[in-house]
Amino acid sequence: MHKMDTLKIASYQMNAIVGDLIRNTDKLINQINLAIEQKADVFIAPELAISGYPPEDLLLREGFYRRCHKQLERILQIDGITMLIGCPYRIGADNFNSLFVIRDGNIIGRYDKMLLPNYGVFDECRYFTPGVSPLVFEVNQVKCGVVICEDMWDSVPIAEAKENGAELVLIANASPFETGKHQERLQIAKYRVEENQIPLVYVNQVGGQDELIFDGASFAMNKNGNVVYQETAFAENLAFLNFIDGDIQSAEINQYPENEAAIYNGLKLALGDYINKNGFKGVVLGLSGGIDSALTLAIAVDTLGADRVMAVMMPSQYTAGISVDDSREMVDILKVRYEEIAIKPLFDGFCNSLETIFEGLATDTTEENLQARIRGNLLMAISNKFGYLVVTTGNKSEMTTGYATLYGDMAGGFALLKDITKTQVYQLSRWRNTQGYVIPERIITRAPSAELRDNQCDQDSLPEYDILDKILVDLVENRLSTEEIIAKAYANTDDVHKVAHLLKINEYKRRQAAVGPKVSRSAFAKDWRYPNTNKFRF
Repeated sequence: MHKMDTLKIASYQMNAIVGDLIRNTDKLINQINLAIEQKADVFIAPELAISGYPPEDLLLREGFYRRCHKQLERILQIDGITMLIGCPYRIGADNFNSLFVIRDGNIIGRYDKMLLPNYGVFDECRYFTPGVSPLVFEVNQVKCGVVICEDMWDSVPIAEAKENGAELVLIANASPFETGKHQERLQIAKYRVEENQIPLVYVNQVGGQDELIFDGASFAMNKNGNVVYQETAFAENLAFLNFIDGDIQSAEINQYPENEAAIYNGLKLALGDYINKNGFKGVVLGLSGGIDSALTLAIAVDTLGADRVMAVMMPSQYTAGISVDDSREMVDILKVRYEEIAIKPLFDGFCNSLETIFEGLATDTTEENLQARIRGNLLMAISNKFGYLVVTTGNKSEMTTGYATLYGDMAGGFALLKDITKTQVYQLSRWRNTQGYVIPERIITRAPSAELRDNQCDQDSLPEYDILDKILVDLVENRLSTEEIIAKAYANTDDVHKVAHLLKINEYKRRQAAVGPKVSRSAFAKDWRYPNTNKFRF
């Protein structure tokens, strides 16, 4: 027997697959039934749980709404609990990002998202009409208000729920991960609680979706603005909370991971979901003896297991012996399948074929790029033969400056380190070794080199990475001008202008790069949309 004014809330931190409507609904029904077994009164899942988030241009197809609503009808068959289920909804010419409140076969309310984000990775104004009305419903004599994700970031929607009698706010979310984002969410939630003296439950999506990572990290906050429940980040889970005597009661509080741990776990989630949701058998990558491929290999094995990862070393005449030795040491530690394919015979064949055309011309980056493209072709052949996805190993510093070869080291299906600067690559590698030694120390300490010519070093062509990465963060993430960066005086004028120039002229490469997970405020994906043809000077 439930005591009135008491609620048991089931919070489902769900990993949905965009467009897999039947699977998503099956998962919801399974968790709802578990919630009923635990005598929960209310069940809440993340934003657009039936469709998965973000559905993008699936939302432009009329049939998508029909099929989503068909799955919603399955949930309408469940009795004995009040359910908050996110589902896209169409009325006439208007489409809504909706949260349905369902009880005993009836839709007792529908809340349409009011504030549609249209910045960074979000395009909701392309798809949805904003809602205009608050929604408050009652369970066990407790009045519950609902909002969706972005609505929490403005004071109006929750204030309107409070004005309509809400004693508790339930928030369905699909808020992507980026560094520092969880603390920002907590701060915004605290503002809303303090403004309205109302507790809230924040339920977030978890999982990888193309370039987006959803970290989950759902939480609840009492009316004093204290976090009384914190869900594990980067993992799916069903949790139960109690609302008693007008407030959320204390429950389990899991520590959100520190910076390197959060990024590393986010990259694991992104890679694992991309591989598994798209049905790949495993991954293959080029192992060079350098730190980028070493970190990529470590993450891949930690994510998929050694039996689903293949590493291929493709030495040339310019590859140092220690690069081969270090690669062999690492694969021995990780126990992955490892192959070595010397590319000098292939390189010589290309050069012989081009000898007449190139007669009289000096050796330059053309020959360097040939080596990278030979390696890319070999990896793609292995991918085709074995059904393994090629994971590229380039980092954000290289994507910024164009220090990568189209159809060479950029060839592949998933760019795991695409939003990770070289400085972060070192930080993550050192952090990973604190969890268990897998990356040989010499890989971390030796000077980075592409090894495409004799005695090559990255800094022959680029500023030192600690300076380069500060410049790129200010250019790309903070969107500062070169003049503003120069005024900060951490880099010389020439380096700032060089990086800005390289950033601008290599847009065409980034347009052709593989999808990769976002961890920063501005990744080279949806939140970076600059024209290839562009005469504006940063």
